Amino acid sequence: MWRIVIVLIFLSSSVYSADTNTVSSTVVTNSTPPTANAPSVVVNNSDICKTATSGAVQTQILGIASGITITDENCERIKLARSLYGMGMKVAAVSLLSDDPRVFDAMIMAGTPPPINGKIGAEALEEWKLNPDLVPEGSKVFNTPEIITTNKGSDEELAKFIIMAMALYIGFPILF
Repeated sequence: MWRIVIVLIFLSSSVYSADTNTVSSTVVTNSTPPTANAPSVVVNNSDICKTATSGAVQTQILGIASGITITDENCERIKLARSLYGMGMKVAAVSLLSDDPRVFDAMIMAGTPPPINGKIGAEALEEWKLNPDLVPEGSKVFNTPEIITTNKGSDEELAKFIIMAMALYIGFPILF
């Protein structure tokens, strides 16, 4: 047994480790990463036709933040029409609402055309027909028919077309 111990002592080699290597590093602990905070855009009044939105983007170099308010034009139109109606100006309120193509189409389909140039009823419908450029953009019911001109060809041209189509179908070139 003692022979094994002596053999192990003489055969064992030195372990070379990293005791002689020097490693140094610097850790910065007092620097916080940059941050872009989105601004809060507050719209507290319930009688205002605006919505708010904001956003921010941050990279390691640059941060951008912005906020805007968006006006709801349909909400404004409804509030203005209510005000006009409340002041006794019913025709003006209806006229204001009919700027929306959905309201305009509904009124035309109901047989009560929106007022135009101080005219109501059948007179207003005739005025709308005379002034189709005043119809709200997006109207589906009151479209001015586009004039489509077609050139009706002769029967001879149709016959030439049919012969040429048949010739091309069977791979036979014909020159006219």
